[in-house]
Amino acid sequence: MVLRFVQLKEKDGARILAAVNDSGLARKVEVADTLLALAQAALAAGATLAEAAQAHPLGAEVDIPAALAEGRVLAPIDHPDPAHLVLTGTGLTHLGSAEGRDKMHKAAQAGEQLTDSMRMFLMGVEGGKPADGQVGAQPEWFYKGDGSHVVGHGAPLTSPAFAQDGGEEPEIAGVYLIGADGTPYRLGFCLANEFSDHVIERGNYLWLAHSKLRQAALGPELLTGDLPADVRGASKILRDGKVVWEKPFLSGEANMSHTIANLEHHHFKYDIFRKPGDVHVHFFGTTTLSFSEGFQTKVGDVFEIGAAPFLYPTSNALAQAQDKPVTVRSL
Repeated sequence: MVLRFVQLKEKDGARILAAVNDSGLARKVEVADTLLALAQAALAAGATLAEAAQAHPLGAEVDIPAALAEGRVLAPIDHPDPAHLVLTGTGLTHLGSAEGRDKMHKAAQAGEQLTDSMRMFLMGVEGGKPADGQVGAQPEWFYKGDGSHVVGHGAPLTSPAFAQDGGEEPEIAGVYLIGADGTPYRLGFCLANEFSDHVIERGNYLWLAHSKLRQAALGPELLTGDLPADVRGASKILRDGKVVWEKPFLSGEANMSHTIANLEHHHFKYDIFRKPGDVHVHFFGTTTLSFSEGFQTKVGDVFEIGAAPFLYPTSNALAQAQDKPVTVRSL
């Protein structure tokens, strides 16, 4: 059995944590009311999340579908101080089609001029899955924000007023807690919509950093244990209740040019990302974008992302913030 954890609120507003088994049966975790508290208890006891959750018998049954419908499900991880939750990600980590890869290799062999992005992709294809004990190629890396940029299922994904686009990126994200000695502990994986501004990114690849400073949606559940090698899902966009764009997406190491361990190494090798008590959410990348097929999103569109083995999809509407003029003053 693989346990999943869902954070939610009861109807009176009190927070609870539910443990969910493979068949979808959910019960209240009695030893902690948040995933962070459970992870801290597991570290203190030298136990896994599943062991810590079941240190005392699980409580009453929890109706997750009803809570989802009522908007009571939260993102699977948060931190009481959002500044101590770090959102980051890696790109150019997933394999394209066999035909596309073949064309890339032929271009490289012919000595044709490659973009920096293509060169980095090929570096990952060649060196992103190193042998045990070896360090592989560095991936593309970006900073996305802190805990204030995390939204859960049903909450809007809000673009800044100055944004030129708001586009979905269906991904898997890893969730981590840094232990007292600076060791990163992976709590598990969640579905994610690594929301970005692709018009900005297309304008100049050096604007990638600007395009990524946006909110991100996390799916309802944290999946413990290892991520399956082959993850297959679907990304949809609904407008006025109707599907206007849809495409499958793939993830898992069988569909990636990097191992997850290699991506983790190149993030956590930096001392600044190993501060005790911090939480990290790291996005592993995608190949499926409506923008790349010429689709233009509109405010009010709903992004829906689902994939096995996750039991619950994430759904979020596109919104846009009001303009907030900023003036820098001298003291």
